[in-house]
Amino acid sequence: MSGNGSTALLTDMYELTMVAAALADGTADRQCTFELFARRLPDGRRYGVVAGTGRVLESLADFRFGDEELASLQGGLDDRMLAWLKDYRFSGDVDGYPEGELYFPGSPILTVTGTFADACVLETLFLSILNHDSAIASAAARMVTAAGSRPLIEMGSRRTHEEAAVSAARAAYLAGFATTSNLEAARRYGVPAAGTAAHAWILLHDDELGAFSAQVEALGTDTTLLVDTYDIHRGIELAIEAAGPELGAIRIDSGDLGVMAHQAREQLDSLGAVNTRIVLSGDLDEYAIASLRAEPVDSYGVGTSVVTGSGAPTAGMVYKLVEVDGRPVAKRSSSKESRGGRKSALRRYKPTGTAVEEVVHLASTTVERGPHDRVLPIPLVRGGDALPDLPTLDEGRERLRQALVSVPWEGLKLSKGEPAIPTVFPGA
Repeated sequence: MSGNGSTALLTDMYELTMVAAALADGTADRQCTFELFARRLPDGRRYGVVAGTGRVLESLADFRFGDEELASLQGGLDDRMLAWLKDYRFSGDVDGYPEGELYFPGSPILTVTGTFADACVLETLFLSILNHDSAIASAAARMVTAAGSRPLIEMGSRRTHEEAAVSAARAAYLAGFATTSNLEAARRYGVPAAGTAAHAWILLHDDELGAFSAQVEALGTDTTLLVDTYDIHRGIELAIEAAGPELGAIRIDSGDLGVMAHQAREQLDSLGAVNTRIVLSGDLDEYAIASLRAEPVDSYGVGTSVVTGSGAPTAGMVYKLVEVDGRPVAKRSSSKESRGGRKSALRRYKPTGTAVEEVVHLASTTVERGPHDRVLPIPLVRGGDALPDLPTLDEGRERLRQALVSVPWEGLKLSKGEPAIPTVFPGA
């Protein structure tokens, strides 16, 4: 990237190859619509969560080919293509599902309308953001559901790329995580930051009591002490000795966590620390969290599983051309079919608020809308500029909370099954 923060080289050479050819044969300016969608959900998942739309809009605003970017492309592209890139400014329209919305197979998550060249060159940028962030948010939402009312802290920065760590923290917060240990996510996106000491802090000191006492002296009694460096029972005893019964929390990072939590709760209560919270961490995922539901746990710290999508590191989304000069076009390759034409979608609900189906239809057609139904895509960009007053990260977080309440209870199970809400295509 150049010093101006350009995201232009977050594109792909095959996109530039297509644009160069389109400029040469005169098709670059044909009016087109591309749609970003997922053909299927990752194996075992019953819903997906849209995340990254806000980052898409930020990146689109910075998508410029400056001198450094153009210099790096010299020799690989002709002068006409380089001149086009130098003047590139997206001037089309974008509609899409807002962050925090659920999606299902075929949902038109993002619709990009403009000239072929303008929209084609954005494919890798849009897919890389939405595939990553939606995968993280989808996994994180399952963990939030498994945890119930217990808060989760995202602490996986050391298990992924440094920039992926920041966007993963943002996506996890969108999905309902309470805090992150990633300070750049706190600075850049306002995600609340929190964290505890690691085992190195304990090992630095000559004894465990000295480490605990120094931490309490520096951070106060509301701090969280890590008690499993040596013997957990003795660690808890020393933690209360250092901080008194008003100690904020202890963290356990190893062992049979369910058993350890029970024993820790009994010991803390016997020492008068009845309000001291128990934080569990250590290779947790949604299944482990669900298995601890009946244990006396106050919160969870999740690292590797959340930042890697808990087994589904990509959402499997694709970006396909669906309309050229108002004419529907569609790919027909076996198992990779797409549906032609620009589309919209609405979700149907029972009067009780339970979602029953997602109707994906051609935008040019009218679909009967019931009193409880809701149109899903919203305008995001017009004439190349992001619209004002778009939903914030916190509004997306609330949107997802409400969306999950609307899902039939079977759709929240962690076991394999059909999508929580079926997608229908009228006229297909």
